[in-house]
Amino acid sequence: MDERDWLAERFEEHRAHLRAVAYRMLGSLTEADDAVQESWIRLSRSGGSGVENLGGWLTTAVARVCLDMLRSRRSRREEPMGVDMPEPAGGGLDTAGPEQEAVLADSIGLAMLVVLEALAPAERVAFVLHDMFDLPFEQIGPIVGRSPAAARQLASRGRRRVRGAAAAPAAEPGRQSEVVGAFLAAARGGDFGALVALLDPGVVLRADSAAVLMGATQEVRGAADVAGTFAGRARVARLALVNGAPGAVWTQHGEPRVVFTFTISRGKIAAIDLLADPEHIRGLDLVVLAS
Repeated sequence: MDERDWLAERFEEHRAHLRAVAYRMLGSLTEADDAVQESWIRLSRSGGSGVENLGGWLTTAVARVCLDMLRSRRSRREEPMGVDMPEPAGGGLDTAGPEQEAVLADSIGLAMLVVLEALAPAERVAFVLHDMFDLPFEQIGPIVGRSPAAARQLASRGRRRVRGAAAAPAAEPGRQSEVVGAFLAAARGGDFGALVALLDPGVVLRADSAAVLMGATQEVRGAADVAGTFAGRARVARLALVNGAPGAVWTQHGEPRVVFTFTISRGKIAAIDLLADPEHIRGLDLVVLAS
């Protein structure tokens, strides 16, 4: 076995952990795989010379790649096309090993990823590395370009925002169904005022890359703009349970083509996510409800 093959074998031992780190930071399995691949490229270029703790080196490398991707994503939000919606991990685990499956499925659902999307890139990286993977701030500081004390503050701010979102009262399932049903009815009827009344002022609508290819806008923010996107549309969308939560689905020839998930807080819709990637849809538990 030559040196490159040996290095590749060692890298594969860490791939599951690296993908878990990247997924929590990026909320996208595709982007997580890209970040992991970039960390391999950086390792292969360096040859691993002088690396005493390969796992730590790779975690640092993938974290820096993710930070760059998050910052790039953040800058694009000022343009018409924003970020992809967070992807549920279940849709991409068919070929995952036991460790990866356990790590990715462990506590990081779509709702949590939506919360993490609200964090600034450095906050998200510091919070994920410390609170989810127990890295010391002495190691996190150089990754985010801050002192250990400043990295601690970043993680603390991220923690407060995550806890604040988690503490926000969620609507009861019955009330959630009423809100989603009222939203679909208002959308079909083109009732702009009713749509605005059901939406949180800071609501965000996100579409995954497959939905964008079907004509959806990748990100829309604000009650008026989101209401304008749906008014007079969604005529064929039907109320559904998506992983047990009220949502909606558009089917074609009996097959789900677009899934709508809703985040509801204090009786208002705070986020709507459009998922059209067939692989991800297959990973969802969908139950179409009677109209």
